[in-house]
Amino acid sequence: MSSELELFRDNVVRFLKDNVEPHYEKWERDGIFPKDLYLKMGENGLLCVDVPEEYGGIGAEFAFSMVVLEETARMGFLALASNLSVHSDIAAPYILHLGSEVQKKKYLPKMVSGECIGAIGMSEPGAGSDLQGIKTSALPDGNGGYLISGSKTFITNGQHAGVIVLATKTDPKAGAKGTTLFTFDTSVAGFKRGRNLEKIGLHSADTSELFFDNCPVAADEVLGRVGGGFGHLIDELPRERLALAVTAVAHAQGALDKTVEYALTRKAFGTSIATFQNTRFELAKCKTDIEVHRAYVEKCTKLYADGKMDVASAAMIKLSTTEMEGRVTDACLQLFGGYGYMVEYPISRFWSDARIQRIYGGTSEIMKEVIARTLVGRG
Repeated sequence: MSSELELFRDNVVRFLKDNVEPHYEKWERDGIFPKDLYLKMGENGLLCVDVPEEYGGIGAEFAFSMVVLEETARMGFLALASNLSVHSDIAAPYILHLGSEVQKKKYLPKMVSGECIGAIGMSEPGAGSDLQGIKTSALPDGNGGYLISGSKTFITNGQHAGVIVLATKTDPKAGAKGTTLFTFDTSVAGFKRGRNLEKIGLHSADTSELFFDNCPVAADEVLGRVGGGFGHLIDELPRERLALAVTAVAHAQGALDKTVEYALTRKAFGTSIATFQNTRFELAKCKTDIEVHRAYVEKCTKLYADGKMDVASAAMIKLSTTEMEGRVTDACLQLFGGYGYMVEYPISRFWSDARIQRIYGGTSEIMKEVIARTLVGRG
């Protein structure tokens, strides 16, 4: 598999150089990717690569999907990596693992081709990391279906999404046990997309408000069990957090590559700044930090592929790698000096894009709580 994986990696890099790199700055200014980028990625077999052939995928191993994220992040396109992760490594697996045959055949082939872009509708204005606090309701319509009302915010792919894995309350009085997931088709009446939100970084990754006003949804769009949504969320978190860890390590590596190149060419006091002890030691620290975390990511990737990745391990890898990413990108920007603060230098984007990684997918503070509970129970 190693040779096949590296051949696939070469194809990913070639695609990014030809189809993303020449346009990325414009997309960052526009605040969104063109929808046809997904179609191009689908044509080249870069979306949902581990979806089985019977649903339109190529049935590749999990590692192939991670290579897409890894190379996209390493080249400095973290906004794209974020959107792809939501589409291929969060939304699609929810449908694959929990969906009925009807749901799988309805959505997955179009997600593989890029015709239908996936999103996850979890966060709300009053409920971020605390998903038990969501207010969006799905109440019986009297005819066997549901009417969905409420709002979501910070939704990646929100402007382009054709299907949303949507978290709702089917029983508002039942707490976590009242949470139910749906596959929500965005062509349904009563659905509206709000603003494409402006962010510190990840500018080309559309991040949206979504509004639901008595949207009629059939019972066969329930994803998994009625009332089982919170458990389903817990089951799918390991892959989401592992994907974030993969992008964190690759993104940090990309920042380091840019910084080494700069240090070798930038001169101060008549010599390359790469000759200064402080520069050399900072680069050495960054490299060590990256490689230690890369080893843990490789271990966790194998655990996930073998079905042995638990919630605590996912929290540890997400916490550790994203904190490392922040340290490395900050240290790298510092070595650029004043130029590092200029938007025209890519290191500035590495730094600003990295900041969100410690927030979405569960904040660092929530990760610490999850890990602590396995040691000393609940506080």
